[in-house]
Amino acid sequence: MEIVSRQSFSWREVPALLVSIVVCELAGIAPSILTATSVATWYTTLQKPGFTPPSWVFGPVWTTLYLLMGIALYLVWRRGDNRFALGIFAVQLVLNASWTLVFFGMQWPAGGLAVILALLVAIVATMVAFARIDRRAAALLVPYLCWVSFATLLNYELWRLN
Repeated sequence: MEIVSRQSFSWREVPALLVSIVVCELAGIAPSILTATSVATWYTTLQKPGFTPPSWVFGPVWTTLYLLMGIALYLVWRRGDNRFALGIFAVQLVLNASWTLVFFGMQWPAGGLAVILALLVAIVATMVAFARIDRRAAALLVPYLCWVSFATLLNYELWRLN
């Protein structure tokens, strides 16, 4: 699947693409920095289900997902009549960052579960809105939806076990 066709892409658009990617990456980096102590201390004390991935998996997975989200954001942003879709995208990005702050920052798995359930709904709404503008943008969010679905199950089990 070609993300940006050669005929429609201009090198003048590179800054907008980079800004879209950086905005998404920062939505993951900022809360992670704020909660790094809890991740290194509190989280390590939790009883975890057997399907919990090793800690080293999360960084590369989330970096890739934020990259894909940034590309999707760019594809929708560059098209006209996109306000509603961009608004829904912003909501899901805020929920995404909020989950880290609630789960790790507040050390509150039940609150994290509530946030991640809202996030799932917001991701699906974003995908529907993006698909109306650019189906490629919606497709780029499929891995994100899959990972957050898995993370929801993991969050539920962490809440149940602790």
